[in-house]
Amino acid sequence: MSRKGNCRDNAVAGSFFHTLKTALIHHEDFQTWEEAHEATFEYIEVFYNRQRKHSSNSYLAPFKYEQQHARPA
Repeated sequence: MSRKGNCRDNAVAGSFFHTLKTALIHHEDFQTWEEAHEATFEYIEVFYNRQRKHSSNSYLAPFKYEQQHARPA
């Protein structure tokens, strides 16, 4: 992490939350907190980590990238 005020302090988190908001939050009208929580959890665990391709991971989903680069125990 860089010094306070550096524009790259929260670049990864900022990018993630922008994606979350534009792909999910702004397209839904949640009636309850529980509904929003469930949709957010499903987006992150089902879509974002297991299906969505990430340019920083050679265009693999994080789950697939970790499987390919896991060291044998």
